[in-house]
Amino acid sequence: MYIFLTVLIVIAAILLILLVMVQNSKGGGLAAGFASGNQVMGAPRTADFLEKTTWTLIGVIVVLSIIAVGVYEGNRQSTTPESQIVEQVEEAASALPAAPAEQSAE
Repeated sequence: MYIFLTVLIVIAAILLILLVMVQNSKGGGLAAGFASGNQVMGAPRTADFLEKTTWTLIGVIVVLSIIAVGVYEGNRQSTTPESQIVEQVEEAASALPAAPAEQSAE
């Protein structure tokens, strides 16, 4: 599942790169080819579509990234050496007898 989500994130990132490259920072880009005012997908509508698609892809990447982290953390097992050492220390500490309470000298 984690690999599948990673592949989806990479595909969305590539699409986002291509989409941003199509846009022109000064309002041209793909929309410049549709300069006629009578067309259904005129320049303002194409620019709006490209902008909405860009924000949608950004949102998809963010959501997929958060889900991927959750899936990765859920699948991760506690078999790392550090966690084993911590578990051993906790077990050893719980096995030790309790220290006698110090009596205050009066």
